[in-house]
Amino acid sequence: MRFSGKKKWIAGCGVLVLAPVVFMSLWVWSITPERVEGACFDSAGVRIHYTDEGQGTPVLLVHGLAVNADVQWRWRGLMQLLTKDYRVIALDTRGHGLSDKPHDPAMYGIQMVEDIVRLLDHLHIEKAHVVGYSFGGFITLKLVATHPERLLSAAVCGAGWEQPTEENLVFGEAVAQAMEKGKGFGPLNKRLGLGDGPPPLYEKLVMKLALYYFNDRRALAATMRGGLELAVSEEELRANRVPVLVMVGSKDGLRPDSEELAKRMANCALVIVEGGGHINTSGKTAFHTGLLSFLARQAASPDKKEPSGEVADLAKVCTAPL
Repeated sequence: MRFSGKKKWIAGCGVLVLAPVVFMSLWVWSITPERVEGACFDSAGVRIHYTDEGQGTPVLLVHGLAVNADVQWRWRGLMQLLTKDYRVIALDTRGHGLSDKPHDPAMYGIQMVEDIVRLLDHLHIEKAHVVGYSFGGFITLKLVATHPERLLSAAVCGAGWEQPTEENLVFGEAVAQAMEKGKGFGPLNKRLGLGDGPPPLYEKLVMKLALYYFNDRRALAATMRGGLELAVSEEELRANRVPVLVMVGSKDGLRPDSEELAKRMANCALVIVEGGGHINTSGKTAFHTGLLSFLARQAASPDKKEPSGEVADLAKVCTAPL
């Protein structure tokens, strides 16, 4: 079959349009870390995937929205550092990774906190250090308020104190709808300090791949809609007795929320990682050094009911130039 000049022109344009998408897909596939398959357990009817590595005092890691445990922790090198001295458990939160992905918002929120408690029960662990980043940080903060007896300490990273106000309700729904419709992360980018203008083509392609290839969009939307259940009251913050580290990048849009949390929460140390944004802070050497220092200080004084060691010294370590 012969093509006319017009048809050849249309076909050529089609190739030019599709080629970047194909090459971007191949590139993302080539750099995507292979998932480390661990084990699964039943968390009140939802299958939760986790890995359990290393020996020693348990440290449980809770990743952020739209990623998984390997991308958040292993790909950034933190798991490899922690497993030298600790037993490291990293779960894929419900709606993410190799865990089940229900579409009902009622299956998220406080149930994501209870997943951590059920996982500790499943592994016969009485207490653990828990580290959460971004959405995982909000889960961890709620865990501190609801199950302090299960914690040796907590690190709330890339997150802070937010309330279930009407404004936040509208914001959460806007983000959920944007993800559900495949339009990216909507106003979330601006909140995280990632810019409020139209994203360049490269970032649009990455967002599309994140929403369509790596995740279930309806599950992510349900996660956002259930997130208001993670709110913690000021009274709960002031009554806290768990040693808590709040760590956030200096360029993170959630830095004001982190600072607000530190103002109100008892037994809490705030550390700002200089030069860190919301996306890259968890991979920075200063973040790793600060977290390891915090955990080591807790091990050195397990009977204390406050963050041990000099907060100023810890802040100095975390904010050192890279």
